[in-house]
Amino acid sequence: MLELSGPDRFFCAWVEDRYLELIRRMALEIEGIKEVRLVVAESRSCSFVGGQGEQGGQMRLPGTMPPPRLRSLHPAFTFEQFMVGESNLLARSACQALATGDSTFGNCLFMNSSTGLGKSHLTQAVVHQILRTAPSTKVQYLTAQQFSAEMVKNIRTNSMEQFSKRFIHSCDILLVEDVHILTGKPKTQKELNTILDYLIKSGSRVILTSALAPGKLADIDDDFRSRMTSGLVTGIESPDYETRARIIRHKMQTHGMVPDEDLVGFVAESLHTDIRRMESAIIGIKAMSCLRGTPPDLAMAREVILGLTGGTMEEITGEAIRDLIGNQFRVSVEELRSRSRKRAIAFPRQVAMYLTRRFTNHSLADIGVIYNRDHSTVLYAIKTITRDMNQQDSIRRQVEMLCAKLKK
Repeated sequence: MLELSGPDRFFCAWVEDRYLELIRRMALEIEGIKEVRLVVAESRSCSFVGGQGEQGGQMRLPGTMPPPRLRSLHPAFTFEQFMVGESNLLARSACQALATGDSTFGNCLFMNSSTGLGKSHLTQAVVHQILRTAPSTKVQYLTAQQFSAEMVKNIRTNSMEQFSKRFIHSCDILLVEDVHILTGKPKTQKELNTILDYLIKSGSRVILTSALAPGKLADIDDDFRSRMTSGLVTGIESPDYETRARIIRHKMQTHGMVPDEDLVGFVAESLHTDIRRMESAIIGIKAMSCLRGTPPDLAMAREVILGLTGGTMEEITGEAIRDLIGNQFRVSVEELRSRSRKRAIAFPRQVAMYLTRRFTNHSLADIGVIYNRDHSTVLYAIKTITRDMNQQDSIRRQVEMLCAKLKK
């Protein structure tokens, strides 16, 4: 058997389509070899004979363009590093499909979410995947601000024709981030709309991101809005508790920290949105731990998070929270510590556990002692209240009112 290696999957597929049968015939005639197989080389240290290939570099197929010059990519913004949960599953699946050329979700995707929830991560993951598996793909990746600035520059130099051709004739996939900044820019909207019209009709792939849902974009041309949303439209919501906890564990490991479940739970409970803020908190906790020469603990986490959220450092005790809950729900300390599972007692107890975790340095075990429970029961209570706050406005408002009373 003859085994031939190529630098990537695309190269092997290209050779297989055009030359594999010829190679097999020649191998059989000259050497009597009956089987020829193409594989992707583990190492990419391929070189050419003659020319600049002797100095190293990526091998290119005949007639293909060099890899596109793109805006800088974050090395960690890959699909492997993206934490999937119910809040982002559809967006992640659609991006993965577009990156591999799978048309299951169509060829046009509009993603919207508030800042820090993963739009840029997913968009760059698509580019990373394409460059890794199909490097000859013609990719155009930029922000709407860059698109607008380049368009103005080309108008001033009377080179709009070249500008348009760059996107229409040299683009297999177009990725434009932050299209919400195009509000109130009719000329830029018109130009991008023309490009989108051509690309979508020709079967090219398109990914657009925005901080706002399409219906909330003001001063946007109706035809442009319709074109942007002609494919799949999906939002990325704030991650649930389990997803936040997985994100925090992953980022702690990335920064060389051992994930302590008490610490993970505290950060996950304290920071509900903006994944960037979670990473900032982890970096701050690690820095404080290094400066003080002590292991990370809840006191450090609380200090860092309160600094991030603009909170205060006033001391609130677990007993004070227990007394407040007792007064508000008209239940006694004995009832809160009892084994009763009646809703009128179990719900206040769960709220008290949630608030104690949020406003004190107590571990899950410490909170359990206050309410005569073990740490797993406390963790369940915290998850339950977090879930109910996300799903029921009445409970969220009730807990927010209790938070305000505690802060006073």
